This record gives sequence, structure tokens and C-alpha cells, in this order.
Amino acid sequence: MDPSVKAVYLTFDDGPIPEATPFVLDTLARYGIKATFFMVGDNVRKYPDVFRQVVEAGHRIGNHTFNHIDGLKYLSKNYLKNADKTLEEIMAKMADLGLKGDGGVLGQAKLFRPPHGWMRTLQYKVMRYKGYKIIMWDLVTRDYSTWLNADEVLANVKRYARNGSIITFHDSLRSIDKLHKILPEALEWLIAEGYEFKVFD
Repeated sequence: MDPSVKAVYLTFDDGPIPEATPFVLDTLARYGIKATFFMVGDNVRKYPDVFRQVVEAGHRIGNHTFNHIDGLKYLSKNYLKNADKTLEEIMAKMADLGLKGDGGVLGQAKLFRPPHGWMRTLQYKVMRYKGYKIIMWDLVTRDYSTWLNADEVLANVKRYARNGSIITFHDSLRSIDKLHKILPEALEWLIAEGYEFKVFD
């Protein structure tokens, strides 16, 4: 992203789940911030009400495969089918719920983040050909890590955030305890530092 613009892109991976995503939504709403949620397709299937909350709040929706699978451990054809299944699930849920989304449903659903940041070259090329936009990151907070406490995760944000950063948090069971402390503090610090918050087109 543009390093000349004092802006960051907040992203959340692995949801939506009822134990974590509503807290993230409430916190973002408190500060008037929009983010991009890279969703696991099976969670979209299981938790349509939480999915609705994300869309109705005006956040962007991205694809994080149907089963959070590692591209290096799967044949490309099976990996691509898994990603396409998530696209279909998101589109179907949008239709079922009568939701249009913000920024175009298909365009949002074709934002893609590979779990763990790993994918084969063929997978990347085919997904680009099919119109997916691959979104990686430059700052992963490691909020899921059992080796880091909340203060250390927050320190990662403060140490590595820069103009144009794509920051990755997780609305997951492994992260939610830390998020209760660090997400409001991270947002307040970013605001105090003068960053604006953007989402992907």
C-alpha cells in the first residue's frame, strides 16, 4: 500500500465466530473504524447471524478458504476448489440474508488471504486469473500466540506499524482474551499517532 499516506488497513482473520467477532465489531464501532474480515467459509456457514453483523456494520468481507487450509499441503486443484467453495458460501449467505454489502458483494468475496500466508505459485496464478485479489500483510500481531502476552502483542503493533501497513489480528478463540485488552489500546495508539483507517477496494 502507499507508503506516502499515513494510513493503515486493519484486517481480522479466521472468523466469524460468536465468541470473538461481536466484540471486535463493538470495539471498531466505538471508534468509527472499518476493517476487512477474512472469513473461513465453514464459519460463514455455521454462524450466519454473526456474518450478517459484519456485513451490516459496513465492513469488507474477504475469503480465507473454507477450512483454513495450507496451500503447500494441498494439490492446487483441491485448494482452488476450497477457496471457490468459500466464495459460493459468502454469495449464498448474502442472498439468503438479503444483504448487498458495501463495495460490491462479488468484489469483496474475491478478496483472498491464504491461511498462514502460504500458497503455491500455480495457486496464486490461477486465483489471480480468476479475478481474486490476494491480500497479504506486513504486520501480523501474533495475537494468537501462546508465547506472547497481551502487552507483547501490543508492542508488536507499536513497533512495526508504518504508513500503508496491513495489520492482521484474529477474531478467533485463541486471540479473543488478548483482544479484550489490546484492540482498544492499539486503536487508541494508532489514532493518537495520526493514522487513518482504510479498507480494500
